[in-house]
Amino acid sequence: MIHEADDFLKETTGLAKLLLDANLDLDQPTLFKSWTGTQIIRHLHCWNEAALLSTESTEAFQAMLMEALPKVAAGGMRGYEDEAFQHLTGSELISTWQASAERTAGVFRSIDPERRLPWAGPPMSAQSSISARLMETWAHGQALYDLAGRARIDGDHIRPIAELGVRTFGWTYQVRGEQKPSIKPHVRLTAPSGAIWTFNPEHPDERIEGSATAFCQVVTQTRNIADVDLVVKGDVATDWMHKAQCFAGPPEAPPAPGQRHMTEHG
Repeated sequence: MIHEADDFLKETTGLAKLLLDANLDLDQPTLFKSWTGTQIIRHLHCWNEAALLSTESTEAFQAMLMEALPKVAAGGMRGYEDEAFQHLTGSELISTWQASAERTAGVFRSIDPERRLPWAGPPMSAQSSISARLMETWAHGQALYDLAGRARIDGDHIRPIAELGVRTFGWTYQVRGEQKPSIKPHVRLTAPSGAIWTFNPEHPDERIEGSATAFCQVVTQTRNIADVDLVVKGDVATDWMHKAQCFAGPPEAPPAPGQRHMTEHG
């Protein structure tokens, strides 16, 4: 059983509840690259559907990818997603995305965690694939919580995001064409429940400590390291936290200090 499937569904359900309770204007730009709420939910829906398709047929997934890539090259990712799902807006978009996420979680819950699934890059294990969907939902959801002016109450289901952040230490350097440091900083995080999560061997001079939520915000680039409460010690740890990137694709710079924040209402 892949428990991350339930983590993914829990995060999706929480985000859907926010959208309905806050009655957000989904056409309003967020602080994430000015994406609108509609574009964020279309993006999540598009690649949840792709992940589900990857479990059904490698051939069908590759056909979808071959159709999508020229359109992405011509009009960008947002252009492709807006074209593919232009018929979905407002409450219909939210309900369709949520129903698709429920189907995706149901399929991933019961398949072999080590099963290799096709993706846009190298194939991934099923466990990694649904963990990536959790990470994307949580990371992009931050822009919507910020827009609504509401603090997200996290649960320990964010642990796979923290684990992904630690595992992609080397990727942060590889994607930039830089030499990976030989030292892996020790990471000690306080989970939402108060539990302590530790990663990498103890190191007195290279370490990161603080809330798991803050660490996840930094590695997903939803907050600058200057805007969270992490304690960072050591040159390697400091360098990593200033450019951490747990997601695939070309190198991305974190937001500038103060650029991503909760909107004040009233």
